Amino acid sequence: MALIDDIHSNAKKLQKAIILPESLEERNLKAAELIDKSGFGPLMLIGDQDETNAKAKSFGVNLGDAVLIDPATDENYDLYVHKLVELRGKKGVTEDKAKELLKDPLYYAAMMVKLEKADGYVSGAIHATGDVLRPALQIIKTAPGVKTVSSFFIMILPESSPYHATREVLFFADCAVVPQPNSDQLSDIAVSTAKSFKALMPAQEPKVAMLSFSTMGSAKHEDPDKVIEAVKLVKEKAPGLMVDGEMQADAALMASVAGKKCPDSKVGGQANILVFPDLEAGNIGYKLVERLAGAAAIGPVVQGLSRPVNDLSRGCSVQDIVDTVAVTACQAAD
Repeated sequence: MALIDDIHSNAKKLQKAIILPESLEERNLKAAELIDKSGFGPLMLIGDQDETNAKAKSFGVNLGDAVLIDPATDENYDLYVHKLVELRGKKGVTEDKAKELLKDPLYYAAMMVKLEKADGYVSGAIHATGDVLRPALQIIKTAPGVKTVSSFFIMILPESSPYHATREVLFFADCAVVPQPNSDQLSDIAVSTAKSFKALMPAQEPKVAMLSFSTMGSAKHEDPDKVIEAVKLVKEKAPGLMVDGEMQADAALMASVAGKKCPDSKVGGQANILVFPDLEAGNIGYKLVERLAGAAAIGPVVQGLSRPVNDLSRGCSVQDIVDTVAVTACQAAD
């Protein structure tokens, strides 16, 4: 897959420090070995050094130059405690509470990223999405001007797909984070996904289709109305971005259908970013394309945070972790 090769190559050039907080989990340790051999940059693991090394040895893993951060001996520990109290004191976080929170490697990773001791973290092999994102939302927070944290999937189409020749890759958003976005949130998702697309695929221009069961007023309902309003907001927030809608998926993807349903659209039939009206549609959509069309689905990739944090599926493979670390490194380039 050319895109993954490009992402890996870019990660090597960027040399960003990415953390795998789940340092005792077998897949993470095996991924750490591959990442170290791939030369993406200074990979970090959080945990007791002796225990981590023993686990790695038991799995036949050579961690190479991976950096082991042990909170018990880390020279920055007191700084993290102080800063966590400073950041969350108004929410009732005392020094004792901060020390308790920092026993969680995800909170420790979030503090490292917040204070620029690392560039991002990847977790979720043994944690639920809420557990992965909570420290990020509380500590790292959203990027300037962004109110909505969302996600996207990179959908890599197989050669058998009729779209492979012109669009090997599509971005689907949001499929994992925001259940029922309103118009403003939907517009944030569209703008963030376009920025993510440009960061990962700089040679291509993002073309955003805002999906609905209606195309350009063909159906009257409050659901398409939400999407219509979102399109207006996107154009205000990101002038110059190629975005259109509301439109049905076939009009977004097929020029022959777009010519009939939305002939004046510059996005119709050419979309490479599909923004779904809600999480239910997005989650169902990406899984159908993955399972029925044989597309490779990379994600969910989280966007909208001031520094990158990504969530893994608990069913992830070692290669999924490696790929997600590479994507996270590319996100940290800004």
